[in-house]
Amino acid sequence: MLSTPSSEDHRSGFIALIGRPNVGKSTLVNQLVGEKVAITSPVAQTTRNRLRAILTTEDAQMVLVDTPGIHKPHHLLGERLVQSARSAIGEVDLVVLLLEGCERPGRGDAFIVNLLRQQPLPVLVALNKWDKVPEERQEESASAYSALLSETAWPVHRCSALAGDGCTALTQAMADQLPRGPQLYPPEMVSDQPERVLMGELIREQVLLHTREEIPHSVAVTIDRVEELPATGKGGGRTAVLATVLVERKSQKGILIGKGGAMLKTIGQGARLQMQTLIDGPVYLELFVKVVPDWRSKPARLAELGYGGDA
Repeated sequence: MLSTPSSEDHRSGFIALIGRPNVGKSTLVNQLVGEKVAITSPVAQTTRNRLRAILTTEDAQMVLVDTPGIHKPHHLLGERLVQSARSAIGEVDLVVLLLEGCERPGRGDAFIVNLLRQQPLPVLVALNKWDKVPEERQEESASAYSALLSETAWPVHRCSALAGDGCTALTQAMADQLPRGPQLYPPEMVSDQPERVLMGELIREQVLLHTREEIPHSVAVTIDRVEELPATGKGGGRTAVLATVLVERKSQKGILIGKGGAMLKTIGQGARLQMQTLIDGPVYLELFVKVVPDWRSKPARLAELGYGGDA
């Protein structure tokens, strides 16, 4: 455990990770913190909540705000997510703009760059997935992003959130940009999210991983009950988790359950293993699937699920 720093040079503050969907924000958060605190998926727009992860080093404490990807919304939930990401910009000390270095910059990137130019906060740019750029294309890719950023003076870092390349230098650059201040959280904390929220996200991650395009974003998870079960006989105690997976159509419910319940069993097994790591103990997980038509466009239902307009 790191000791509480007493140096006047210690820095602390909040850092928003901003970018288009699926550029690797959650993967970068997990890489920087050193353990899994944000769910990841090949599916775009995985992140819904503004998760706060905590990275503590010897001379700084960085609270990383993993935001939903900024995109053109197609329903009320999408509008709430984009609103959440944009409002985060005004609540932090530093912005890290993630760009997908292995792809050419597009209109979505230009929109976010223009958005960030209108605010006074310092910005660092991370060209993520740089390890996927062939050596013969690196100069071309660097030139394309230099053109995108030509009207800014933002420092640019090339990195790989998945492999960790360049992340040490990025961490130091982030710390250097923060104001001087004390630790905001105990040094052993890696997230300020309640366990119930993290459990729900772990279940949703497994849905995304196993169903992909069949049920992309019409899924939400509620944790209905968490109960500590006492030890019985030779068996030790367990944590029982009852959760409900919401979908919008009957056909989606059938896909989630699968033939003979096989898909739901696979999702449950994957989520249970992740939960056991989260709480460092055995877990009994029971999943239910419920159809709630058009829940993503209903303000009251979104509020119940934690996607309120002030999120």
